[in-house]
Amino acid sequence: MPPATAVKDMGLMSKLLGGGSSSTEDYLELDVDDFDTGASNTRVQVRFTDISEKNDVIDIKDAVYDGDIVVADIIRHTTSDRTMEHIIDELKQVANEVGGDIVQKEDDQLIITPGGVGISRSKLGR
Repeated sequence: MPPATAVKDMGLMSKLLGGGSSSTEDYLELDVDDFDTGASNTRVQVRFTDISEKNDVIDIKDAVYDGDIVVADIIRHTTSDRTMEHIIDELKQVANEVGGDIVQKEDDQLIITPGGVGISRSKLGR
């Protein structure tokens, strides 16, 4: 049986476009068999994570090198501004190496994409 996919129970778009913090309890497991999406055959995944220390960058780099899109919450109160600058510089380098893209959304999120995936700097309809 294909793996279940997680969908945010409430407010996924508000989280992506600016909302509060989330945890694994904020997601509702849905069985892929309930949908005719072919999601079990996808090669690119959108991955969500938190960055609270420099070591968290390793998993993000691996995911982007593997072709996944990463949405990372930046937990400012656990890192210094200088450490966060270094983390962002490392992730910019990864995006550049794979031909991907990176943006910082407000003060709390980074979105990093693999090669061939760009990020629009404007909202839909604008």
